[in-house]
Amino acid sequence: MSKETLRYPGLNLGSAHSHTHDAAETVIFGFWVFLMSDAILFGLVFATYAASLHAMAGGPTPSDVYEIKPVFIETMLLLLSSFTYGLASLTMKHKQSVPQLVGWLVVTLALGLAFIGFEISDFLTMISEGATPMRSGFLSAFWDLVPLHGLHVTCGCIWMLCLFGQIARHGLDDYTQLGVMRLALFWHFLDIVWIAIFTVVYLGGLA
Repeated sequence: MSKETLRYPGLNLGSAHSHTHDAAETVIFGFWVFLMSDAILFGLVFATYAASLHAMAGGPTPSDVYEIKPVFIETMLLLLSSFTYGLASLTMKHKQSVPQLVGWLVVTLALGLAFIGFEISDFLTMISEGATPMRSGFLSAFWDLVPLHGLHVTCGCIWMLCLFGQIARHGLDDYTQLGVMRLALFWHFLDIVWIAIFTVVYLGGLA
């Protein structure tokens, strides 16, 4: 690709969307700064979890409360949602087909909501087994880390609903396209964070 079309990390719309492409250079850079601050937040809660992992206080251990099957399903749902959002982004860049873009976003939203549903089910199961945040330092750290990611996914789903409203009212104008691009970075970022959670928290806890 030419230097002109690679102005920032992430989806570059290129000359076919010249005005939005120019505006995105500053906007996307600013959003990357926000994501890095969010990465610091997750780094802190990961560090807290690692420091508290052996603080069981006679309570349940990771192997007692973690179930790999539903967590694996959650992982597949989130990975697939990242893929479908990527298809939505490419549709916006190359085809400018509003129905197709909305279709891929609807699929992404459905996968995100399914992820949240499975996660809430996991949390309710843990609570029913007495694995609450007050039980031990380990569980307190767990409930600090994993639901924080779930809250971010929930915010991403709400953001997607807002995008549907923007698309319905304004079509694919500059502001809407910039919103799709920023949510893409946010959604893929959450996918990466979840892979870290799946590896460190669940696979590490069941090892």
